[in-house]
Amino acid sequence: MNDFNGGQDAREHIVAVQKDGDGDLTAFKTSGGRVLDYSTALQEVQAGHIAGVNTFKGKDGEFYIRGDADGDPTNNLDQLPLF
Repeated sequence: MNDFNGGQDAREHIVAVQKDGDGDLTAFKTSGGRVLDYSTALQEVQAGHIAGVNTFKGKDGEFYIRGDADGDPTNNLDQLPLF
């Protein structure tokens, strides 16, 4: 999966998530098998190392991770399998 093979993105993407008791995302598993806590994942996303997600600034001034808007609700972060 690289840019020279059909335009596929060679970056990792998020394949599974962990949630706390309130249902908030707390950790992420990447396609490369890495497990990232929220703050590490946020840094990786902001640096452009993870595909299919972006960050946004909430009303509270904090930054959060969300899936790229592609019209497919099945790949939203909340819909990914738990690990």
